[in-house]
Amino acid sequence: MNGSYVSDGARLSFRDTGAGLPLVFLHPTPLDRDYWRPLTEDLAGVRAIVPDLRGHGESELGQNLPVGGFASVPDAPVLTMAQLAADVLALIDHLNVKEAVFAGCSIGGYVLLELWRRAPERMRGLAFACSKPQPDAAGNLEKRAANIAQARAGGTAALFDGMAQSSIGATARQRRPEIVAELRARMTLTPQATVAVQAGLATRPDSMPTVATIGVPVLAIAGGEDSAVTPAEMDAFNAAPGGCEFHLLPDAGHFAAYEQPRKVANLLAEWLRQLEG
Repeated sequence: MNGSYVSDGARLSFRDTGAGLPLVFLHPTPLDRDYWRPLTEDLAGVRAIVPDLRGHGESELGQNLPVGGFASVPDAPVLTMAQLAADVLALIDHLNVKEAVFAGCSIGGYVLLELWRRAPERMRGLAFACSKPQPDAAGNLEKRAANIAQARAGGTAALFDGMAQSSIGATARQRRPEIVAELRARMTLTPQATVAVQAGLATRPDSMPTVATIGVPVLAIAGGEDSAVTPAEMDAFNAAPGGCEFHLLPDAGHFAAYEQPRKVANLLAEWLRQLEG
């Protein structure tokens, strides 16, 4: 079923399908919940709870976001990882889900780390796809500021065109060229939301200390063709005391779970069986 709920004054949307172990999927930006659809269609035995993150898809951005957190663009509203985590907790409360497994790609993984800091008792396991615990380096911060300037100048279409090309691995683009148009069509953020998301990514905390506290099983899936998150950066999840199962997909890019949904679904299903056992 499709549904909606209210978190901190914003109406947010989600999809809730299947039966079994609750598994909350958090998509990358600037996409929406349909990013996970090909994978969830290949994954049996779970209750897939898939929200549109605030400002994405059918979810509102809301009012009164904090301003001033991103020093490079001090007048930018900031969609913080804390706000996104609060939204996810509000969703599982709305659905009366006490405990779940969580999967996140890119910004979705950053939200998982914030969720662990806030409510570890709600999390049975954490699956990270093309996400990392390190904060933005200086070069990334400069890119965030440039993206904000481009969005404010009316250039979101060109910005998303570039993201659709650079985020999809070369192998996927060669095997299935239409994948670029498919994902580009799901990039529907407004300029205001784009600014807030970029500022939020820039100001996310260093989560390396958090990894050292994760006491539940971790699954980490890296893409060898990922231009945004390297396998070496994802290797940091091997330090999680709850144990980490690490997989490298050599021919996948930043959107690995959409590029290779069956492969990622199989890895996730096998990991979940070990988790339940």
